Amino acid sequence: PISVVAAQIAENPFAKVIDMVETLLEKLKEEAANEAEHKAWCDKGLKANKLKRNKKTAEVNELQAQIEELVPKIAEMAGTIEQLAAEQAELTKAIADATAIRQEEKAENTAIVADAKAGAEAVKKAHIVLKEFYASQGSLLQQQQVPEMEAYKGMQRTQGGVVGMLEVIASDFSRLKSETEASESSAAAEYETFMAESEATIKQKHDAEFKMKLDMDQAEFEKSTAEKDLASVSAELAKANDYFEELKPSCVQVHVSFKERSAQREQEIEALKEAYRILDQKKAAQAAE
Repeated sequence: PISVVAAQIAENPFAKVIDMVETLLEKLKEEAANEAEHKAWCDKGLKANKLKRNKKTAEVNELQAQIEELVPKIAEMAGTIEQLAAEQAELTKAIADATAIRQEEKAENTAIVADAKAGAEAVKKAHIVLKEFYASQGSLLQQQQVPEMEAYKGMQRTQGGVVGMLEVIASDFSRLKSETEASESSAAAEYETFMAESEATIKQKHDAEFKMKLDMDQAEFEKSTAEKDLASVSAELAKANDYFEELKPSCVQVHVSFKERSAQREQEIEALKEAYRILDQKKAAQAAE
C-alpha cells in the first residue's frame, strides 16, 4: 500500500499536497469555530456567574448588616422591658405599703376622734352636773369644801375651781378632735393623690412595656427571617463560587489568550491559503504542458 501511495503521489504530487492543504485548512477553520463557540460559552457563563456572585455577595452583606443592627436593638428593648417591669413592681409595692400605713393611720385617727368625742361628752355632762351642784350650794360653800381648787389654772386659760378645769379639758378634747380630723383629711387627700398618680404611672409604664414587647417580637421575627434568608443566600453564593472554580481551568486559566490563538490560527490559515494558491497555479501550469 505504501508503494501504491508513493506511486500515486509521484504521478500527481500537486494534487495530493493540495488535498493535504485543504484538509489542514478545514481542520483549522473547524478548530477556530469550535474555539469561538467555546469562548462565547465561557464569556456568557463567566458574565452570568459574576453577576450572580456580585448580587448574592451584596445580599449577604445587606442581611449581615441587618442582623448586626437588630441584635443590639433587641437587647436594648429587652433591657427596657425589664426596667419597666421592675418600676411597675416597685410602684405596686409602694402602693401596698402606703395603703397599709394609711389604714393604720386612719384607724388610729378614728380612735382618737372617737375618744375625743367621748371625752368631750363626758366632760360636758360633768360640767352640767357640777354647775347645777355649785349653783345650788352657792359660791361660798364651793370655796369651803374644795379650797384647793382656788389655785388651779387649767391647761390653757386661768379659771378658778373645778368648772374652769372642766372647761379647759373640754376645749382640749375639742381641739384634739379638730386637729385629728384635719390631719386625717389631709392624709386622706395626700393618699388619694399618691394613688391616682401611682396608678396613672403604672398604666403608662404597662402600656409602654406592652408596646415594647410588640416591637421586640417584630424585631426578633425580622432577625429570624434575615438569618434564614442569609443561610439560603449564602448557600447560593457558595454554589456560584464553586461554579466559578469549575469555569476557571477552561475559561480563565489559559496559557495563551483567545486573541493570541486566533491571530496565530489566522496566520496559519493565510499561509495555507497562500500555499494552496501556489500549488494550484503550479498544478495548472503542469497540466498545460
